[in-house]
Amino acid sequence: MKPILALLVLGLAACSQEKPRPAETSAAPASPTLVDTIRGLSAPESVIHDVDQDLYFVTNINGGPGAKDGNGFISRVKPDGTVDSLHFVMGGRNGVTLNAPKGTAITGDTLWVADLDAVRGFNRFTGAPLATVEFGPRARFLNDLALGPDGKLYVSEMGVTANGVGQMSPTGLDNVFRIGDGHRIESIMTRSKVPMPNGITARGRGLLIGSFSEPEVREWREGADSLVTVGKASGAVDGIGVLDDGRIVASSWDDSTVAVVGVTPEPLITGVAAPADFEIDRKRHRILIPQLTENQVTVWQLP
Repeated sequence: MKPILALLVLGLAACSQEKPRPAETSAAPASPTLVDTIRGLSAPESVIHDVDQDLYFVTNINGGPGAKDGNGFISRVKPDGTVDSLHFVMGGRNGVTLNAPKGTAITGDTLWVADLDAVRGFNRFTGAPLATVEFGPRARFLNDLALGPDGKLYVSEMGVTANGVGQMSPTGLDNVFRIGDGHRIESIMTRSKVPMPNGITARGRGLLIGSFSEPEVREWREGADSLVTVGKASGAVDGIGVLDDGRIVASSWDDSTVAVVGVTPEPLITGVAAPADFEIDRKRHRILIPQLTENQVTVWQLP
């Protein structure tokens, strides 16, 4: 039995000398990576992906964000970053009126654009002007556009006048409007519910709304008595969107980020100065961020 006992003792000694295995750790999620920068623009404010044509439209303020100077334009860009047509739609040309174009939406063959005190429609294939919805004294700084869950257009009025970037004065006109049949304009929420509304986007049966003066992101639903706060962004919210996995993301001028909205905001993309109304290209899993003061759009690949 002695040889067997000796082998057992040696085996136990060897086991006692084995180094403990390190605890298993999960890898940190990959961050979005910068894959392209589209330059040569002029105060770009909004990007939208025309999925059917597989093209991007970029609105260019081309001057003061509140100036009725008639020289705003819309660029058409290919997914590889090539500017296919810098002045696809140009204010003062071919009967087009366009001052300081901002948010965009597409319905049918029409590209809709928010333009200070009007929402203008253009043929998304030719750029020809099709329609104008005038808001008169009810609006002076229409900002973002969204196609709502009911198939109607919604537009935010930020309630300011602006002589330059960062030079804003309140007007008290803060509102979110719905454009109904026959271009009938209806107010659905005023300053008492959301001050300085900026970014808006549909989510399911609701409408998400970001504020340029508060970090809270809220959701509005038809018939609801009040808005629901869904989380916080980093402040000074401009663009807002929903990722394929359901996370809400918002761009912030306060800290130059696009962040995931939550109990506390979680930065997703950082170091993007003046991030405006971004677009999510769901075909390529990318985020396109117009940087208004940098005259460029940066393209980020989502992990």
